[in-house]
Amino acid sequence: MSHSPATRPQARPMSPHLTIYRWPATMLMSILHRITGGALYFGTLLIVWWLIAAATSEQYFDFVNGIFGSWFGRLVLFGYTWALMHHLLGGVRHLVWDTGHGLEKDTSTQLAWATLAGSVVLTVLIWAGYFWLGA
Repeated sequence: MSHSPATRPQARPMSPHLTIYRWPATMLMSILHRITGGALYFGTLLIVWWLIAAATSEQYFDFVNGIFGSWFGRLVLFGYTWALMHHLLGGVRHLVWDTGHGLEKDTSTQLAWATLAGSVVLTVLIWAGYFWLGA
């Protein structure tokens, strides 16, 4: 079947590939908010494991506490702390938006970067306090 020039199907434009597309800060923070929400679920299971160990026996608690006190356990807890702070600040950012404030493009971008910076600063402060108190 032959199409006349007027009825020939138009070629659809291709979407840019993800490696070409520049992600806006608000999109990146939205994705991180979802990822940290999932990470918090699994991190909370670790906290529950620690609490169950504390209620079980001294030997089992020492075993679990030893895992959390290892370099890998502390790295996981550091990541959990960051995820908690990032998710918390992301929730505050959304709460601000729910009031109708901060929705302008520049302001929302600044809030997105502030969420990331604030989560890093809070995480470092929490862990600095932990080590300062004699961990």
